[in-house]
Amino acid sequence: MCKIIDYGKFRYEQQKREKLQKKNQTVSILKEIRFHPNTDVHDFEFKAKHTINFLNEGNKVKATVRFKGREMAYTELGEDLLKRFIERTEEYAKVEVPIKMEGRNMSVILVPLTKKSKKNQ
Repeated sequence: MCKIIDYGKFRYEQQKREKLQKKNQTVSILKEIRFHPNTDVHDFEFKAKHTINFLNEGNKVKATVRFKGREMAYTELGEDLLKRFIERTEEYAKVEVPIKMEGRNMSVILVPLTKKSKKNQ
């Protein structure tokens, strides 16, 4: 059994469905905030405020501590900094990937607690 249809109409309806699916798709963007083990209090607060803005927009945030040279001997300073950062942003985000060391970088990934829809913007 076969059905004879207008191919132009079929393609139009197919494109319409694809466009609707694309419209309902949510794209999460990963923003990165970089620290050093000896980051000062003011810089830390400044970056934490930016992180909160990113999270309120619905973006994921990757906080990274970069170690240079002999700073590798003080990885516990970087871990303490990231733990303090997680505590500072805990009412806006939860930890998706826990703190881990990757080469000379120590990082953690945070995701927003509530996704803000683009229609409300």
